[in-house]
Amino acid sequence: MESALALRQPSFDTRRTDYQELKSRVHQALLDRLDLDRLAYVKREDAEPEIRSLIALMLDREAETTPLSLFERENLITDVLNELFGLGPLEALLKDPAISDILINRHDQVYIERNGVLELTHVVFKDDRHLLRIIERIVSAVGRRIDESSPMVDARLADGSRVNAVIPPVALDGPVVSIRRFRTERLGAQDLVERGALTQPMLDFLHAAVASRLNVIVSGGTGAGKTTMLNVLSSFISDRERIVTIEDAAELTLRQRHVVRLETRPPNIEGRGAIKQRDLVINALRMRPDRIVLGEIRGEEAIDMLQAMNTGHDGGLTTIHANTARDALHRLDTMVAMANLNLPDRAIRQQIASAIHLLAHVSRLSDGRRVVTGITEITGMEGDMLTTQDIFVYEKVGIGQDARVRGRFRATGIRPKCGDRILASGQALASDMFDHVTPVH
Repeated sequence: MESALALRQPSFDTRRTDYQELKSRVHQALLDRLDLDRLAYVKREDAEPEIRSLIALMLDREAETTPLSLFERENLITDVLNELFGLGPLEALLKDPAISDILINRHDQVYIERNGVLELTHVVFKDDRHLLRIIERIVSAVGRRIDESSPMVDARLADGSRVNAVIPPVALDGPVVSIRRFRTERLGAQDLVERGALTQPMLDFLHAAVASRLNVIVSGGTGAGKTTMLNVLSSFISDRERIVTIEDAAELTLRQRHVVRLETRPPNIEGRGAIKQRDLVINALRMRPDRIVLGEIRGEEAIDMLQAMNTGHDGGLTTIHANTARDALHRLDTMVAMANLNLPDRAIRQQIASAIHLLAHVSRLSDGRRVVTGITEITGMEGDMLTTQDIFVYEKVGIGQDARVRGRFRATGIRPKCGDRILASGQALASDMFDHVTPVH
């Protein structure tokens, strides 16, 4: 709570030139006096008391030229320690669990998203070089690089947060960083019900579908909660099954014991050695998986995932960027075509119709809440078109005086065709599940 308040209402301006210059001088003087090779093997908590005393002595010498209050002095000591052991100005933001996104547009413009709302912070970096040093520290920790020849990179932090960085000459105003935070405590299925993201009947239906080895895609826009929903769905997989996960940047947190995690690799400095999702999907089929969980379908790997689902590797889970469930099917159609197999459109759609059973679409509402706005079943083909039917939907009613979106969840009353398969697998469905309507809230 203290860190959150500090971010909103700083007691002093860290943007002050004299403060930034003093911090830079103290940091450089500290680097000149410390054995950095030895420091790399020392834990922060072991070295911090001695280094804190050393910084305090340096500040005493600077007191005449740059006087500081006790609060400013303590804050500067913490900032220098963060520069030495962590990620500098980012450390304060990373310690606030309420922050879901950190968006650095320039070295002196840092935004955060808290509870679905963007706000500007007082956090700044000294200059572009300072920000670039922090970026290099992040990407080198996961064995990746960023420079003028490779100005874009995806990486992740130790806590699993996803990092995207872009530097000049691609970024015109200086280095740009986007950090997608992930909760240290993963939201469970019941947490989503309590937060109003979906209803208990919707959750029970999805639970039964995953346990019955139906193939499910989670669709939605950026930041809508696709990965969170995928984590929840994967929690319904039995502990007795062997699960292979494939991701661009590891974000899934499966709790089962028998999990094999695979991650793509970018090309090296010579432009060679890249390992794409498609390569990993093909390799996963040789690893005797009971389930394949693909973090996100982005391109030509779509055809291999569909082929796997159609050849005995059922129960697959994945996500896809799309504005609606119908758009997700159109995108899937397009991505299969990216594989350049020269398949006719009808053949591609037949693959999709036979492979995918359900689409769960998640959306972020204008008030910042994430909800499952629809669960859709793919029922087959009519001519050259895929046919679908909505099982559950979320209906928006209006906006309240508090700017909160008002709406309700409603079952359409249609019993899904896959219901017979769910019942045959031993999963029970409540008789009134598909008649459920929640009050407007």
